[in-house]
Amino acid sequence: MVFWIVILARQSAITLLTLGTVLFALILIGLTFYLFLTIKEVRLRKQQSNFVDSVTHELKTPIASLRLYLETLQMRDLDADRREEFYKTMSSELERLDQLISQLLEVAGLDAIGQHHEPEEVELLPLLKKCAVSAAAHHKKDVDAVFEFEGPAVFLQTRRLILEMIFGNLLDNAIKYGGTPPWVKVEIQLRPRGRIVTRIVDNGQGVPYEQRAKIFRIFYRGENELTRKQKGTGLGLYIVKTLVNLLKGRVSVHHHLPTGGSVFEVELPGRAAS
Repeated sequence: MVFWIVILARQSAITLLTLGTVLFALILIGLTFYLFLTIKEVRLRKQQSNFVDSVTHELKTPIASLRLYLETLQMRDLDADRREEFYKTMSSELERLDQLISQLLEVAGLDAIGQHHEPEEVELLPLLKKCAVSAAAHHKKDVDAVFEFEGPAVFLQTRRLILEMIFGNLLDNAIKYGGTPPWVKVEIQLRPRGRIVTRIVDNGQGVPYEQRAKIFRIFYRGENELTRKQKGTGLGLYIVKTLVNLLKGRVSVHHHLPTGGSVFEVELPGRAAS
């Protein structure tokens, strides 16, 4: 009788120990999950706060510049040449402000871009040439003097507007941060497993290695002298990366040894022309 009591007591202890261990493990899992969600929420709030701070700063900068020039024009009697210089600067700041607001609206609606259009089979080369014409016109350059195109005929099954935004931003940057005069080569390459790579090569100063991952962050602008001289919003490459990811593709930047410039590579799903 005593023997059976001891056996049952031992079994009960083992059962209780097992239940306690399982319960403790479940509590640990719950606490870990709660901690993960808390950290994620804190990071999200920090990102939102940084976004608001960045937007506020980017909006205030051109507004402050415009106010300064307007006050100077009101308080001082300037000669015609000086006034013309002020007007050009004010016009440039207004253009920058308009570009920033437009790109902020694009960022806010990235997930919905092109949703009202059905995906279609888009031939890539004509689309790239169209984007090049727009970029050249924006910078008042001769498209034939700036751009070279090379590669086979390929097609992508997607929404045209998304491709125009991706390559429009990249080709515009290639001229903006290119050499004097700018030169841009656009290459299309076929890769295995139905992947299409578009390489955009420029003759600018290039992107330093330590900045290559950072330049796709929202509001990030490079730290070299050329970048500081060029007006920008820090949104273009963020839009590019977001849209490329939406199309299940990849975008990266490398150094181009012959020219010393940059090579932006966009890899997207597609097919060769039949």
